[in-house]
Amino acid sequence: MSENQNGWNEWSRHILKELERLNENYESLRVMNEEIKVELSKASSIKDEILEIKSWKKDVDEVASPTQLKELIEEVRSLKTFKTMAITVWAVVQFITAILFGLAKFF
Repeated sequence: MSENQNGWNEWSRHILKELERLNENYESLRVMNEEIKVELSKASSIKDEILEIKSWKKDVDEVASPTQLKELIEEVRSLKTFKTMAITVWAVVQFITAILFGLAKFF
């Protein structure tokens, strides 16, 4: 019986070591699974943001195409330049007119 007992003790130690190893593997898989869930959640939120951007782009493209927007920006720049030049010319003409009226009073 002592021989059976020694064999059982050895076998039970072997079983316990295997159970501990399997438990460690299970824990590492559980941690890895949690990390994967977190990454999937991040990917899902990025996907949602991409879908929102696509929807926004579609709405913008319905109003004006990128080429039209570029042309519009160029037109606004040229109008700003024209406005600056027109105001400058108007100020110069007003100044010259004031000088001429001032000189006309002396003659």
